[in-house]
Amino acid sequence: MAMALLIGSGTRLGRRLLLASPAALVAGGALAQSSEITFKKSSLVVVTAAREIKFDVELALDDVERARGLMYREKLGPYDGMLFDFYQDAPVSFWMKNTLIPLDMVFIAGDGTIKHIHANAVPLSTEPIPSQFPVRAVLEINGGSARLLGIKPGDKVKHPIFGNA
Repeated sequence: MAMALLIGSGTRLGRRLLLASPAALVAGGALAQSSEITFKKSSLVVVTAAREIKFDVELALDDVERARGLMYREKLGPYDGMLFDFYQDAPVSFWMKNTLIPLDMVFIAGDGTIKHIHANAVPLSTEPIPSQFPVRAVLEINGGSARLLGIKPGDKVKHPIFGNA
């Protein structure tokens, strides 16, 4: 899991709740843990210099889904992931609290361009992981996969949320 905070035109409770009030953090965390969430599923394609790579992803589209994210998962398939949509480009920050597996966080601008990749986020860490640039979405995949598959900043992600699929 990672909790996200949308910083920009307004603060929005997200998957990694870094700057919310303590009450909101407790309520959001309890809500994320207390109920099973069924995420919508989709596919996306990452276009690298060498090839196109298809991922099957779960979509985190609202505050509750983003707050839960990949928390408590013990494994993730090699071409599986989660796509967090924030609906507008803004700085975001994630953490790995309650996330049991290392993840690569792929930060994606509104046009589908990968702006930054944070590789091998440390499980269970509460250290903030900032987007470094305003982004619309974040793709989480298995830790080390971006390097292994040749995914780099500047590559494109094709998915309907970016209007390019």
